[in-house]
Amino acid sequence: MIKLIKEAEIYTPEYIGKGDILIIGDKIGAVFENIDVDKISFVEFDVIYGGDKIAVPGFIDSHVHILGGGGEGGFKTRTPEIMLSDIIRGGITTVVGCLGTDGVTRNMEGLLAKARGLEEEGITTYIYTGSYRIPINTITGSLMKDIILIDKVIGAGEIALSDHRSSQPSIDAVMQLVADARVGGILSGKAGIVNFHLGEGGRMLKYLYEIVEKTEIPFSQFLPTHMNRNINLLNEGIKYAKAGGYVDFTTSSDPVFWEKGEIKASKALKRCLDEGVDINHITFTSDGQGSLPSFNDKKEFVGLGIGKVTSLYYEVRDAVIDEKVPFDEAIKVITSNIASLLKLKNKGRIDKGLDADIVLIDKDSFEIDTVISKGQIMMIDKELKVKGIFENKI
Repeated sequence: MIKLIKEAEIYTPEYIGKGDILIIGDKIGAVFENIDVDKISFVEFDVIYGGDKIAVPGFIDSHVHILGGGGEGGFKTRTPEIMLSDIIRGGITTVVGCLGTDGVTRNMEGLLAKARGLEEEGITTYIYTGSYRIPINTITGSLMKDIILIDKVIGAGEIALSDHRSSQPSIDAVMQLVADARVGGILSGKAGIVNFHLGEGGRMLKYLYEIVEKTEIPFSQFLPTHMNRNINLLNEGIKYAKAGGYVDFTTSSDPVFWEKGEIKASKALKRCLDEGVDINHITFTSDGQGSLPSFNDKKEFVGLGIGKVTSLYYEVRDAVIDEKVPFDEAIKVITSNIASLLKLKNKGRIDKGLDADIVLIDKDSFEIDTVISKGQIMMIDKELKVKGIFENKI
């Protein structure tokens, strides 16, 4: 069945005005001002009216604990695996799965299997190899081999730096990891990026600056996340981005963490733009299904939250509504920016020949209304049409 979205306000993510989007199979067949289906009587169309909708590329969440995470408060605090319906409700059509603090009871084989399962259910998935620790966990025994030989592996992460839960690696160990990821990416045509978890420590981005200064490796080889953890890290991130680096803000948060100094991703985005940071150097990720542990001054565990993938778009919406960031800029942080950085060539934009990943947003409420992943309608009129296999058994 050929699908046609009629009369939507289209952001590619750049605004191109009102128009129609033709979907053929799992690809975008055309983007026109007007497609008159009455003149094409020999083809059956499934028409979706978008006159009161905004059409944007499907969202990319490049930091999701799809297998679950956590455990900082003991076994009972291990977070559960993610469900497809949560991803779809968040407008997300592409996820990058990662491990976290726990690389023992969660492993790379399980992460890969979960990613393949979610893809079978209808979305696009990739994974990072490794966890917080260096030396990293891998599938083949080698970071380079994982990136080159395993289709879903596009880089390494999340590697913890400046955090009391990290393995406290040397700069040489981190440098070697980044170098291996880069060469693996070059040989396989992938990003080979390293996703770094930044904690509350005073070293902050010191290692990343040192790698760029001492080697030929560019800033584009790594993406530090949780850069809105506190004001000091945000300020450092602004300097880093203006020097040519890329920064990622975590959208899963809680008022409890705001009281401790964490900055909402929407506010962090506004601050960056006000300071002259290039919008193309900023991304949002949800940290979905990751644990959000709280520690006291003695680094003792005192509480726990859980990351939500649905927060990804809500922080973009808050940036537009509350912080007055232009919509065509704000939407880039979860679409074209991350697609470009991760070298996902068929993702992040609405254009002929690219994957038919499209989200329709209600123009009045700014709520997600319809989600199309690889040409399949996953949700329409806010009603889920596709659920995970075990969700359907409940």
